[in-house]
Amino acid sequence: MHGDHDHPHDHSHDHSHDDHHEAQAERWKHDGVRVIPGDKLDANTAQTPGMFRQAAINQARVGAQKIWAGTVAIAPDAKTGVHHHGALESVIYVVSGRARMRWGDRLEYVAEAGPGDFIFVPPYVPHQEINADPDQPLNCVLVRSDNEAVVVNITEVEPVERPETVHWVDPIHKHP
Repeated sequence: MHGDHDHPHDHSHDHSHDDHHEAQAERWKHDGVRVIPGDKLDANTAQTPGMFRQAAINQARVGAQKIWAGTVAIAPDAKTGVHHHGALESVIYVVSGRARMRWGDRLEYVAEAGPGDFIFVPPYVPHQEINADPDQPLNCVLVRSDNEAVVVNITEVEPVERPETVHWVDPIHKHP
C-alpha cells in the first residue's frame, strides 16, 4: 500500500518547469521594476502656455494600469477654474514654490502647501488650484489613482480667486 501513494518522478515535467522559470525570469526582465530618470520624462503630452508637463509613469511609457504620475511646472499666478475629478483620487507633492488650494461647495476652505508638502484631493471635491506666488513658478509631482482623465467643470460656482493670467491645466484638467 505504501508504494501506491508514491508519485513517479517525471523528468519531462521538470524540463517544462525549467522552461517556465526561464520564461518567468525573462518576463520580469522586461515587465519588472522600472526606473525613469528625472531627465528622461516624456514632454510629448498636452502643453499649456505657462506650464511644462512631463509624464513619468503612464500606460504608454511603462504599461501602468491603475496610476498616472508626472511632473508639472506652473507659471506664477496661474489659477484653475472650479472643478472636481469624479471618482479619482489625486496626490500633489510640492517640490518648489507655493501652492494654494481652495475647496468646498463655495470654495470656502483654503490651505497652502510648500516644498516637501503633500496635498490629497479626494473624489468629487470641488476645488481650485492656485500658484500662490506671483513671482516664482510652482513645481509639483502629480499622482492619480487612474489613467482615465476625469474632470468635471463646475460653472455654477464663482471662484473666490478669479482664474487669470494662465490656467493651471494638466492632462486631467482639460477644459472643453
